Amino acid sequence: MIPEPVLAGGIIFCYDADMHELFEHTADLGLRIQTPDLPSLFAEAALCLYSAIIDNPESIQATTTQTVEIAGREQDLLLFDWLRELLYRFETEHRLVARAEVVMHEEGLNATIWGEPFDSTRHIPAHEVKAITYHELQVEQNAAGWRAEVIVDI
Repeated sequence: MIPEPVLAGGIIFCYDADMHELFEHTADLGLRIQTPDLPSLFAEAALCLYSAIIDNPESIQATTTQTVEIAGREQDLLLFDWLRELLYRFETEHRLVARAEVVMHEEGLNATIWGEPFDSTRHIPAHEVKAITYHELQVEQNAAGWRAEVIVDI
């Protein structure tokens, strides 16, 4: 069960499949995210990544918290580094993320992530995401807010 989102110094989003989608890309997989603002774009991108990693992201419980700090000024490269850090934490700690609060600032971002370790009795593996790629990496503002596309190597 995923807790209700709470506003606390930034924007917290729980799993919401309407804000992101996966799309096929040759031998890779694409993540497409559309949100009303930039902090929620980064929060939702995290959740989209985990929906590529497991088939049932709604099963991730927010039992522990961690902080993440990423430096960078270019939004597309900042998104790349953010997702790469989250993938690294999955690979090394088997950490899944149920929700994220992201605060953007001039020098990068600070985030709090809530989640738990992968549990093979509850989490169904989907794709083995090997890497975040720069290929066709996009972060852009549009009439609906912010949109990003990221290709991941599977």
